[in-house]
Amino acid sequence: MDMNVAVVGAGSWGTTVAHLCAHNAPTVLHSRRADVADAINDHHENPRYLEGYKLHPDLRASIDLAEVVRQADVLVMGVPSAGFRETIVDIRPHLRPWVPVVSLSKGLELSTRKRMTEIAEEELSGHPVGVLTGPNLAKEILAGNAAAAVVAFTDLTIAERLQEVFSSDLFRVYTNTDVVGCEIAGALKNVIALAAGMADGLDTGDNTRAAVMTRGLAELTRLGVAMGGDPATFSGLAGMGDLLATCMSPQSRNRYVGEQLGRGRSLDDIIEEMNQVAEGVKSAKIVVELAEEYGVEMPIAREMKACVTEGRSAIQAYRGLVNRPVTSEAAPD
Repeated sequence: MDMNVAVVGAGSWGTTVAHLCAHNAPTVLHSRRADVADAINDHHENPRYLEGYKLHPDLRASIDLAEVVRQADVLVMGVPSAGFRETIVDIRPHLRPWVPVVSLSKGLELSTRKRMTEIAEEELSGHPVGVLTGPNLAKEILAGNAAAAVVAFTDLTIAERLQEVFSSDLFRVYTNTDVVGCEIAGALKNVIALAAGMADGLDTGDNTRAAVMTRGLAELTRLGVAMGGDPATFSGLAGMGDLLATCMSPQSRNRYVGEQLGRGRSLDDIIEEMNQVAEGVKSAKIVVELAEEYGVEMPIAREMKACVTEGRSAIQAYRGLVNRPVTSEAAPD
């Protein structure tokens, strides 16, 4: 494919997406760490985040951000939400006009409560901006297991063109024009995954976990629709699909944090031992603020916010949820 791909962010998912793109187009991955870039170039692996998994031999890495971005025909942002705006600002002088920008981040900016595409539109005026999202666990994809994702742009033509960049025989990419819905679903499901993990840590059983996931889907759908998302998006890959994978998989960082909280560990200790970001921890407070702004009931998110910002225990959060009055399933909690 006659299209140069630049991927910024060499964490587990950024590296995996770069690996997928390298099957279809010349791809360069930016890493802030020289040892990671060297390992990718010399040994076709990223031992810091993906030890034991081989990457496409044509994938190249560099620590020079300007060099990576300058020749890009499509820019993929695999940077966590906390550093997204700063990185975009650093990129701006080097990015050619009209190059599409694809966000992989499933978080919200703490200071503004904005989605990553909103930040990119602010800082990179004139560039088409969209997301790649779905139930995608990096190690399973690198192991050769089949998976599916959604690439969402308001311009369907751009989404269809980029569909070819990310797709492979085992990685099926669908298009969508609901950028808001896809992005909100990705951010909110991380908060619900904290609750699902907490249920596991408390040994409450599969019935409880199923209830948490189902009612959590109702919560994120209510807020997502209120914010302008298409209801159908939340029953698809970006919504229910991503929620199920994140709530159930041992590879999920957000589920892991919830599980450890359920076992009585402190949040500080859990975060300190992790070398990657659990976006749900930072997003919980923002999600509750957005729910209040849009007048949406989100009891699960509210309990998770109390756990990560106010020190509420997992037992207290669980009791707070089960003691709520019961209503019609179709009505807000």
